[in-house]
Amino acid sequence: MSSSPSSVQIREANAHLAALHRRVAELEARLRAAEGTVREQAESLIRKDEQVRAATREITETKDREITFLYKKLCKSEETIQHYQQTLKQRDLLVVQLQHRCHLLDSICESRPTLDSMLSLMAEAERMDPVARAAGLNSELNAGVGATTDTGGEEDTRGDERRKFPLCLESRCISMQAEGTTDYSNVISNHKDFSLSEHDADNKEMDDMEFGTTV
Repeated sequence: MSSSPSSVQIREANAHLAALHRRVAELEARLRAAEGTVREQAESLIRKDEQVRAATREITETKDREITFLYKKLCKSEETIQHYQQTLKQRDLLVVQLQHRCHLLDSICESRPTLDSMLSLMAEAERMDPVARAAGLNSELNAGVGATTDTGGEEDTRGDERRKFPLCLESRCISMQAEGTTDYSNVISNHKDFSLSEHDADNKEMDDMEFGTTV
């Protein structure tokens, strides 16, 4: 038969149970505090994550808009460059054409005295009637022969500027006018005193090829 616990043991057991209850209550309070802290930290992390996502989304949209703007600007710049390149090619072609035209004008200016003399003679020949032209031609031929005989073989340099134009060429032009033909180019180009130099011949070939070019 077991003996019942003494009063001392009962007091100690009660004290131990009371301490155990206090410890359990203390741990429960700490647990509730820890749960509250964890909950607050979780909510804070959720809010921060949402803020970071929103900021990232805004930055991405801004970068996309900037990239789109720069791409459009790049395309426009490339179109402008192509336009300028095409314009530059056209200007280069125009410069080449103008240089050739300038060369032609220089050649024309160099040949101006001969052309003026020829046009003056042609205008004078047109004003003459056929009989007068024939008589004038005979008198000029006779005068030329007489002057050569009188000066011992030297040509007479007196008279107007028509003496510089060859008499045989003038007679041929007068004959063509009497026949109703005014194309003197073949006669002049084939004459020995009006033969084209190598430089003028090259210019003539270029004129024949590019005479129709417009500036």
